[in-house]
Amino acid sequence: MSNQAQNISPVSVPLAEKKKRKENSVWRRLLKNKLALVGMIIIAIMIIFSVFAPLIATHPPNAMDLANSLSEPGVDGHILGTDNYGRDLFSRIIYGTQISLIVGIFAIGLGGVIGTLLGLVAGYYGGKWDAIIMRLMDGLFAFPFILLSIALMTVLGAGLFNVILAIGVANIPGFARIVRGQVLAVKEEEYIEVTRSLGANHSRIIFHHILPNCMAPIIVYATMNVAGAIISEAALSFLGLGVQPPTASWGSILKDGKDFLVLSPHMATFSGLAILLSVLGFNLFGDGLRDALDPKMKV
Repeated sequence: MSNQAQNISPVSVPLAEKKKRKENSVWRRLLKNKLALVGMIIIAIMIIFSVFAPLIATHPPNAMDLANSLSEPGVDGHILGTDNYGRDLFSRIIYGTQISLIVGIFAIGLGGVIGTLLGLVAGYYGGKWDAIIMRLMDGLFAFPFILLSIALMTVLGAGLFNVILAIGVANIPGFARIVRGQVLAVKEEEYIEVTRSLGANHSRIIFHHILPNCMAPIIVYATMNVAGAIISEAALSFLGLGVQPPTASWGSILKDGKDFLVLSPHMATFSGLAILLSVLGFNLFGDGLRDALDPKMKV
């Protein structure tokens, strides 16, 4: 037998094959879920609109033409009509996709990273760390999500960065609570005790053994919360606390449209449909991802 063959661990090959089979089974279950595929298609379309907005938009999003204000869909080359300032609604909704995805991804990313770290510390070390961190999280949980976001925006001021910061902070308690619960279960497993007995330090145990086994619920929770972040951004912009005009945002378009529901209902209708479809897409994909990652599901 060659030296190369002797150096191959008899355990490494089966473990690698097992991991590959698990990944394949997760992907296969996800593809079999028709609703999840619908969600993936919606998200893919949103990404395409966001990345290629300058190419897809038929008009500059902030270009005003007061002579053609409140035009009906299809008039003078305006696919979805115009708003009260004569701006092309189709172009503004396309550019609004950028704002929604930026806020959704970065806000959930911020809340997810901080919340995960706090949950890891609280669940792993326990004791006073657990008490301090979770009481702080309970304090944030005492406020309704949107009310907490509004309060933070009132302090921080309007703007895209502050919207991301406010929604991200409001998402921290949810991630912290989920991760803490997962850590409490995982750290009692036998392989963690074995790793600790072999001399592994705390950081290695946390980030190399505990965190990877907590990723499935974190990913699912993050995916579904992107939808909540999109709604929150639209709500803040609708209230005038989010992204400021003339920047195109679905919430600000809806805000302008509410004053013309009788005369030109298309303004509010199309922006509302954009919010509805984006939230539906992320929720459907999140549900499918949860089912695919569930080890109790049949392959």
